Amino acid sequence: MFPAFARNSSDKPALEWEVKLNRPAYLNISQKTLSLLAIVFGAITIFAGSRVLTGANPGYVVFMPLLVYNTVMGFVYVGVGAISWRNLNLGRNGAFAILLLNLIVLGAIGVVYASGGEVAIDSLRAMILRTGVWLVIFCGLWWLRRKIPCQF
Repeated sequence: MFPAFARNSSDKPALEWEVKLNRPAYLNISQKTLSLLAIVFGAITIFAGSRVLTGANPGYVVFMPLLVYNTVMGFVYVGVGAISWRNLNLGRNGAFAILLLNLIVLGAIGVVYASGGEVAIDSLRAMILRTGVWLVIFCGLWWLRRKIPCQF
C-alpha cells in the first residue's frame, strides 16, 4: 500500500504498518529506550514511595502531600511509558502533561520551602530530578515525532 493510494479509512492500518516497518531502526530503539526509562523510573518511584508510606524512615522530614503525589504519579509514569511504547503521539502528550504537573508541584514546594515550610531540601532535589527526567523523556519523544513522518 503506497501513501498516495491511501484514500479511505480501511487503508489506514496498512499504511500505519508500512510506516512502522520502513522507519530506521535507531528511531524504534530510541522510542523503546525512552519508554523503558519512563517505566523503570515509574517503578522505582512506586517502590520508594510505598516504602515510606508503609513506615520506612527516609532520614528527613516527609511532606506527606508530596509523597502521596509522587507515589500516585509513579503509576502514571508506568502507564505513559507503556503508552509511548506503542503510540508516539499519545506518549509525547502524556509526557508533556507529566512534565507540566511536575513543574507546577516543583514550583509549589519551592515556595513552601522558601517560606520555611516543612519541605526538606532532599524532597526539593528529588522533585527537580523527576522534572528533569520527564523533560528529557518529553524532548526525546518530541524529537522522535518530528523524525517520523506519519503515525496514526
